[in-house]
Amino acid sequence: MSAAKIADVAEAEAFLAANSDVVQFECFLTDCSGVQRGKILRRSELLGAYRAGRPLPCSVLSLDIKGADVEETGLLWEQGDADRMCRPVAGTLVRSPWRQAPTAQFLLTSFEGDGTGSASDPRHALARVVDEARSLGFRPVAAVELEFYLIDGRAAAEGRVVPPAAPNGFRQTDLQAYLVQDLSDFSEFLEAVYAAAEVAGLPARTLISEYSPGQFEIVLEHRDDALRAADDAILWKRLVKGVAERHGFVATFMAKPYEAFAGSGAHFHVSLCDEAGNNLFAGSEPEGNALLRHAIAGLEATMAESMAIFAPNANSFRRFKPNSYAPLGPAWAMDNRSVPIRVTGGPPQARHLEQRVAGADANPYLALATVIAGMIEGIEAKREPSKPVTGNGYSQVPPSLPRFWPEALRRARSSDFLKRRLGERLTDIYLTIKETECDRFFAEVSDRDIHWYLRLA
Repeated sequence: MSAAKIADVAEAEAFLAANSDVVQFECFLTDCSGVQRGKILRRSELLGAYRAGRPLPCSVLSLDIKGADVEETGLLWEQGDADRMCRPVAGTLVRSPWRQAPTAQFLLTSFEGDGTGSASDPRHALARVVDEARSLGFRPVAAVELEFYLIDGRAAAEGRVVPPAAPNGFRQTDLQAYLVQDLSDFSEFLEAVYAAAEVAGLPARTLISEYSPGQFEIVLEHRDDALRAADDAILWKRLVKGVAERHGFVATFMAKPYEAFAGSGAHFHVSLCDEAGNNLFAGSEPEGNALLRHAIAGLEATMAESMAIFAPNANSFRRFKPNSYAPLGPAWAMDNRSVPIRVTGGPPQARHLEQRVAGADANPYLALATVIAGMIEGIEAKREPSKPVTGNGYSQVPPSLPRFWPEALRRARSSDFLKRRLGERLTDIYLTIKETECDRFFAEVSDRDIHWYLRLA
């Protein structure tokens, strides 16, 4: 059975019975750039969408991050911009409490006319990787940990990035990690986020004020269904942005909105379980058991060619600097945040790895698919990892990951790993979109802006 679970109409019937006030439903899928695209349905249309799906033009999955067609994907004129039937994803029909009118939402995933998953839909790429892991006897357990910034809403409307003033009037401008006062200052917003997460069934847990002004992280609890963990990340981003807007802020998951402050990462916590739910990474061995070591080795071996997935935009590469909590070269360690692969501390039965490369702007489906695929790559080949780092990884690991967008795209284009694991067609579509974005970025900015980008990237 495929990991790409499609909802039954009974889910919609139960929701309508329990939510008589909801008048409209936002339904959307996620494109290669991580942008949600879809429609709003009225209440009377919901059951039809759950019975037969809703069509969206195939070109929806050919757009760049600004919404422009990328004709080179072959998803526009060659196919007459024909519809693809999109089906609701099971378990994602929830209320959207930040909307003024009573509103709910659900995720869609796209299918071809023969019923197979659309090659251009990133969610199907993750489903295929999860299915492959399951065929080997592994159930990926995952959580996506996302950092984000709150930005002053009025300044953002004027194109300026400014830390927000709290309701009490105080505006933080200094570096402060884990400052409890920040949590108090923005408590109205943060409490509203937790309340909305409870309504939406999202497992929001620990809250911290991150390193920089207006930067926060709320941890989502792990799921024993990796596809659901990525769905959570998509819904979580929408929730945080929606609640922030209601409070006069802009929430951004941009990788590096400020030159002087820390970037925002997406950290993927992953373990592999058997069908009985036993953690196959569990153990007290100082350097991990054999399966864990093979998985780490696969991640190290595939990291450089995967950077175009983990860092999908020009801004993404501004994160990667020494002593920045963003890695410069493949390495791993036990409970050490100066390396890209961290085996977490805690009891042996809870042992798992944290992949810390991706920015918060990465597509959760593609990034998590790439992480799990890298683990499988190492396990199948029985690779052995490098020696675990002790101390400061930045002073010991030579920089070797692509540091610039064009270089990352070139490495990805020649990657047999990405084509085999994510799908050759999906990989080509994704890279064609990103290569077009990259060309447009350099063509549309001035020489001064190019210098600014190259200096800060």
